[in-house]
Parts: sequence; structure tokens; C-alpha cells
Amino acid sequence: MTIAIEQPDLGLQVDAKRIHSDTNELILDGGFALPKLEPQGGFEAPEINSFGHSFRDYNAESERQKTVEEFYRLNHINQSYDFVKKMREKYGKLDRVEMSIWECCELLNDVVDDSDPDLDEPQIEHLLQTAEAIRKDYPDEDWLHLTALIHDLGKVLLLPSFGGLPQWAVVGDTFPLGCAFDESIVHHKYFKDNCDTHNPAYNTKNGIYQEGCGLENVLMSWGHDDYMYLVAKENGTTLPSAALFIVRYHSFYPLHRAGAYTHLMNEEDRENLKWLQIFNKYDLYSKSKVRVDVEKVKPYYLSLIEKYFPAKLKW
Repeated sequence: MTIAIEQPDLGLQVDAKRIHSDTNELILDGGFALPKLEPQGGFEAPEINSFGHSFRDYNAESERQKTVEEFYRLNHINQSYDFVKKMREKYGKLDRVEMSIWECCELLNDVVDDSDPDLDEPQIEHLLQTAEAIRKDYPDEDWLHLTALIHDLGKVLLLPSFGGLPQWAVVGDTFPLGCAFDESIVHHKYFKDNCDTHNPAYNTKNGIYQEGCGLENVLMSWGHDDYMYLVAKENGTTLPSAALFIVRYHSFYPLHRAGAYTHLMNEEDRENLKWLQIFNKYDLYSKSKVRVDVEKVKPYYLSLIEKYFPAKLKW
């Protein structure tokens, strides 16, 4: 089944009836409030995260930041072209387990992402916060609601039943392999100890790629993004290409925040990037300490899973 989706209107809309008159907060079905809204009703991103720092501030002094920097040191040293090829071959077999999307969501209760300076809550909370926020502003784009729910499910790679991969091989910002590491990549200095840095085939702007080749032909650092993309694609999801693009590249911050690597994109990538940039605002800024009423929203998301996925998937 092919799904046609309209290009996004970048003006964010909300239902005024759902705004608390005293606090100017948007009240969501999950039982939590988004940060304040602009006077025009658009979603206004908060200025600080739940730790009291700016979002994605990798220089703020805290124990959390030290953990994050050490994570990126290991990530940048070990994520090489050969390593990623091996991981894609190993996990692309999808021979670990068979389970539903919702069963996988529940597994994430045991996962905390060490690469994220803004969040130390179980991942299922973040998934539902993101999905519910998007649902309010884009009520007719049910594929986008489900994309928000599933976008981080690949983090199950951290669990023993999926091989217990180290954090640096599962989470964090992603970047292309097979070409030069752009300086916009967070903690870029640690790439000096990556073997690819010293390989003349890989250390130029284009490396092994042709300009405009399309991101689908570019090898990305291995992690939950690429794994969940493989799971969705190989299990025959009917989600549109924009959804798979979001799943695969939502951690590709050098592209959608810094504008790096655009020379490798094709026209389809540029169209899908519009949706990713919308999604990213919710993915980043909906992280909250307020809990979601999982049982209240669960029936809606189960209906979307049934619409776009088989009952059981190979992982």
C-alpha cells in the first residue's frame, strides 16, 4: 500500500480549548502539559532541560555531561566503516526474536540513554511524550504519531537479549562513514583516534560517494536508528518514506541542525527532510519529568500499529 502525504505546513496549530487559561500550557491526552505556547498558539520550545541546562549543551559542567563526553569519545574512536558493515550484516538477519511493536515499547522501560544530556527517564516516557505532542499539532497525520512512538525502539540493542551492545554502538548522534567527519559533529576532536581518519579513501569531503548520490546509499554510523529502519523495512511496514527517513536519520544532527552533508542528498531526501525537521522539534523539546498515562493512550497507538505493521515482527 502506498500512502500519499502532503508537504508539511510549517505553521504549528493547536486546539485553543486544550490550553490552560492560567498557565498557557497545552494539555495532552496523556495527562501532561507541554511547555508554554507562544501568544499565537504555536509550540514554543523550552529554554532549559530537566537538569537546568540548555538543550543539547555538551559543555555544561555536570556529572551527566562527563558521562556524555566519555560516551562520545568511545563512539568516535570505534565507529568505523568496517565496524558498521559488520553490524549491519549481523543484525540485518533479524534472527533475534519475534514480537510486536508494543512489546518492544515495553522493553524500553529498562533503557536509559547515556548519550542524551537532556533525559534520564525510561525511553517509553519519551516516546509517548513525543508522539502525543505531535498528535495534537498534526491530528490528521497518524503515520507521524506512530513514527514518534517507534523512532527509538532500536535502543533494545542495549539489552542482553539483543546482544547487550555498548552504549556507543547504539545511541548518540549519527554521521556518515566512508567520507570525512564534519567538524559540526559533537566532540569532533575524538575522531583523531578513529582508523578511518587516516584512510585516504575515507577522509575527503565525498570520500567513496558521488555528490547527490542519495542518503540511502551512504553508510551511517551504527545504532538504534539504522537498526529500527531495517526492522521496519524488512518486516514490510506500510508507513510512508518520510516515516522511514525520520526513523533512520533522526539522530543525524550534523545534517538537520548544522546543514552538513547536504551535498550527498537527492531530491527525495530534501523533501523528507522537511518532515524530519518538524519531528525533531518535538523529539528534542518534549522531554519532561511529568509522567504519561500509558494505559489511557495505549488503545490509540495499538490501532496505528495494527494499521501499519504486521502483528509480529522479526527483530
